[in-house]
Amino acid sequence: MYGYQKHKVFISFYHHDDQQYKNYIDRNLSGNIINKSVMPGEYDPDDSDEYIKRLIREDKISDSSVIIVLVGNNTKKRKHVDWEIYAGLRASINGNAGLIGIMLPSVSKTFDEKYSYDDMPARLADNIKSGYATFCDWNYALNNFDKLIEDAFQSRITKKHLIDNSRQQMDRNL
Repeated sequence: MYGYQKHKVFISFYHHDDQQYKNYIDRNLSGNIINKSVMPGEYDPDDSDEYIKRLIREDKISDSSVIIVLVGNNTKKRKHVDWEIYAGLRASINGNAGLIGIMLPSVSKTFDEKYSYDDMPARLADNIKSGYATFCDWNYALNNFDKLIEDAFQSRITKKHLIDNSRQQMDRNL
């Protein structure tokens, strides 16, 4: 979209369940971003957790200005998603990253057509509650992708004081 600059974006998601949504973004919405996400098979799952955390933090997230979390039914259970959000919110050489949560169509709304914080990764929910993170559903994101990224990028500065990264990092999948 005209008027928006390209930003380095890291997309965090549960690869097993939600790869199709990431693929859709890559094919249809990534023209205005520099994709910093982990590609399938990029890291050896037999490596230690600490080594993988360090590689992702140093190679991907420390250079990203926006973190997008694709929230499916099992995303909240994944330690790597928690680590990626944590790393993005930490101050680094480039500052912290803006944060966007996108609820995928697989997640059911409540009876009053809302989403529950209990369906989200806890660290993402903390930052939505604090007012730092942006939150929307998949359909809204499809139609407003570049604006969401630009707004999250600006929030890195204007809402930095609202970051809540106090939660202990997950040490295992739930």
